[in-house]
Amino acid sequence: MPLAFIALVIFGLYLLSSIKILPEYERGVIFRLGRLLPEAKGPGIFLVFAPIDKIVRVSLRQEAFEVPPQDIITRDNVTLKVNAVVFLRVIEPRRAVVEVFDYRYQTSQFAQTTLRSVLGEVELDDVLAHRDALNARIQSILDQHTEPWGVKVVNVEVKQVDLPESMLRAMAKQAEAEREKRAKLIHAEGEFAASARLADAAKVLSGEASALQLRYLQTLTEIGVEKNTTIVFPLPIDIIKGMIDSAAQKK
Repeated sequence: MPLAFIALVIFGLYLLSSIKILPEYERGVIFRLGRLLPEAKGPGIFLVFAPIDKIVRVSLRQEAFEVPPQDIITRDNVTLKVNAVVFLRVIEPRRAVVEVFDYRYQTSQFAQTTLRSVLGEVELDDVLAHRDALNARIQSILDQHTEPWGVKVVNVEVKQVDLPESMLRAMAKQAEAEREKRAKLIHAEGEFAASARLADAAKVLSGEASALQLRYLQTLTEIGVEKNTTIVFPLPIDIIKGMIDSAAQKK
């Protein structure tokens, strides 16, 4: 009787230890006597009879890992240090366990080589200005490598691009020159517009002699507001010409 009770307790404990519960985001890949079962288990409750069965838990949630900084030489011979972030998730748990030893490590290695090869084919301006297109290209290449493992690369983001100090100074000078160019163009456009308006004003003033005289007096008033000690009083040629003509007639 005691032996039967002990055996029953041991069997009950064995059954309890064989009960496995997996959450919604996990699947259990079962190997029975070394052979892979056709379907992954979970989510929920099921039995795993050790040592006949061996279970490998696989998470179906999206994961992210950082690609270490890579030294890259662009097509225009600029040295960069670039790192990235890769987002992936397991689609086929059985293949992710059987086809590859460690899908995270292997995806990371592919990401490093792909990052160097893709960014090495473009120029610096493309790396800085067309980052979305480069991200999509790297993601497509990685996805082709990981698809046989049942792993989907959801997205790749180039995280940081470190430029050498000499290149930063050159880019700062280029930006400064571009600003000066725009400022000169704006100034020239303003001068052109002002000259056009002055020409129109001259045409209006030339039609009325009194208008020119009033503008002349207004200019003197504006000079007097500044409280200058010296005022240069220009005489219009028309006034001088009139005085000369009057003197000639008197003679």
